[in-house]
Amino acid sequence: MSELMSAAQELDAADGLAGLRQRFVLGDDVVYLDGNSLGALPAHVPGRVEDVVRRQWGELRIRSWEESGWWTAPERVGDRIAPLVGAAPGQVVVGDSTSVNVFKAVVAAVRMAGEGRDEILVDASTFPTDGYIAESAARMTGCALRPVTPAEVPSALGDRTAVVLLNHVDYRTGRLHDLPGLTAAVHAAGAYAVWDLCHSAGALPVGLDEHGVDLAVGCTYKYLNGGPGSPAYLYVREELQDRFDSPLPGWNSHAEPFGMASAYTPAAGAVRGRVGTPDILSLLALEAALDVWETVPVEAVRAKSLALTDFFLRCVEAYVPGGRVGNLTPVAHAERGSQVALRCDGAGDVMKALIGRGVVGDFRHPDVLRFGFTPLYVGFADVERAARVLGEVVAGTGHPHPA
Repeated sequence: MSELMSAAQELDAADGLAGLRQRFVLGDDVVYLDGNSLGALPAHVPGRVEDVVRRQWGELRIRSWEESGWWTAPERVGDRIAPLVGAAPGQVVVGDSTSVNVFKAVVAAVRMAGEGRDEILVDASTFPTDGYIAESAARMTGCALRPVTPAEVPSALGDRTAVVLLNHVDYRTGRLHDLPGLTAAVHAAGAYAVWDLCHSAGALPVGLDEHGVDLAVGCTYKYLNGGPGSPAYLYVREELQDRFDSPLPGWNSHAEPFGMASAYTPAAGAVRGRVGTPDILSLLALEAALDVWETVPVEAVRAKSLALTDFFLRCVEAYVPGGRVGNLTPVAHAERGSQVALRCDGAGDVMKALIGRGVVGDFRHPDVLRFGFTPLYVGFADVERAARVLGEVVAGTGHPHPA
């Protein structure tokens, strides 16, 4: 047995989160390192969803809006996500997609910024949809749009800046950006900060309240394991809720939703972030998936995440022939999310070969291999195996990667 295999066994034996793996549906022959795209299925979720379908919908039918708590689910589930992103209750509402919530947040921030603030800064390396939404929001509000890197934000801020849209973790490289420092810089310029937490919530502490974040959005199907297409969430800091002017007012966010008034009067609190009828089946599947977090501190997840990614980089260095891959992910803990991105020639074919051998990551054009580490169900033996198989696959391709 190799030194790294022995090290993996010792690390797994000391892992306080190792017992959580059995709470997920995972095959013994698969190393699943794609939780940064779609989290694994918590084993108890199918039974909970069956109850929603057969009893709540099938038997109670319309009565379930009240008797089964369907109507209040967006806020109830939001309050369960809140501690995972460092928020007090009453500030997170669940519903719609991340894209829709980005649009709500950016336009509402421009409206709060007021006259004379006619510029939107957007992370130039953002997930494409965030950029598309920011561009559309700029056109709709008459603002200028300036793409800048997160590092350029402090120097790009000015008296015209209304809002800055940033990603907490870069989806391609896994770089963790400085949420506290950038938020403080945005506030010092008199602007509002909107953070996309898709690649950080459920993987590391966020501290929305602690750092005074104004608005935040995120999906729930990655590290929160809510299932494919599970609804996203919107965070509105309590002090801003009475000024939050959503560009998508709907009957669900009306102060009297069943009054059917022709004039819109917004509800109080985070409920203003609602729009239309909630997607109950997906929403309640997500609620069930969040059960796993009841006894799991985010700080423990972060500690294991860093240990997993450290060990993976160590194994890659040992197993992969020199010069065949290049690491895009920062080595410093303060700058790393919960994934490792490697640049590799023929990355698409390499990933196909890895998946064929039971190591599931993903490929990003043109040459990036992404490996996401979900500490709730990924162990150190998984990490060692993944790096070992990667080394074997890359050595067999004969495609050297320039340094």
